[in-house]
Amino acid sequence: MLGRLNHVAIAVPDLAAATATYRDTLGAKVTEPQALPEHGVTVVFIDTGNTKIELLEPLGENSPIAAFLDKNPSGGMHHVCYEVDDILAARDRLKAAGARVLGDGNPKIGAHGKPVLFLHPKDFCGTLVELEQA
Repeated sequence: MLGRLNHVAIAVPDLAAATATYRDTLGAKVTEPQALPEHGVTVVFIDTGNTKIELLEPLGENSPIAAFLDKNPSGGMHHVCYEVDDILAARDRLKAAGARVLGDGNPKIGAHGKPVLFLHPKDFCGTLVELEQA
């Protein structure tokens, strides 16, 4: 079921500053910022060759990233994203095994234009897991 690591997401309080750090200090190739109002974030992706780093900043008052940054004002790792071949089959298998799918359990379209789901961190060693259909 579990495919390759798609990205590691890092929540940041200042997307422009974080992007500059990765671009100017580490020499990374970065994308333009992309607002995702349905997820409450603005994102930038950094291609590392074998995976991506996603920098995310809160967008709007109800952003889930704002609560994370309240607890971690400097930012930090927010989630890991794994690819799956069939997101609905993966969801059903995980739910049958007792894993909690966040939200209403239905996939939303993510930053890559593909369906995504999030899994409760308490079910995965304290790590928020995102699944993205490959």
